[in-house]
Amino acid sequence: MNFAEAISSGFSKYVQFGGRACRSEYWYWTLFVIIASIVANIIDATLGLGFVGGIVGLGLFLPGLAVSARRLHDIDRTFWWVLLAFTIIGTLVLIYWACQRGTAGPNRFGADPL
Repeated sequence: MNFAEAISSGFSKYVQFGGRACRSEYWYWTLFVIIASIVANIIDATLGLGFVGGIVGLGLFLPGLAVSARRLHDIDRTFWWVLLAFTIIGTLVLIYWACQRGTAGPNRFGADPL
């Protein structure tokens, strides 16, 4: 999956918490969120506004959760593991899991996305 396909998939499945997402979909989505946040913050700083970053953050929050859920499903974990993000060590564990290859073949969350 390339960058454009990952962004399109993220927005088209923005409330689909079921299924699986491959690593490229997750990491391209993460890259898109980082780039969009930087651009929004630059716009806020340049124009003296304070709400563009907040609007972008709110707009990307739900699709980001959905992509995270599907990525965890790809490595055969439930979405409840995302609560680890509230701890520093848990965040590192989530990053490690996001880097792992998904389970080969179908698992309890669906067919292999590749």
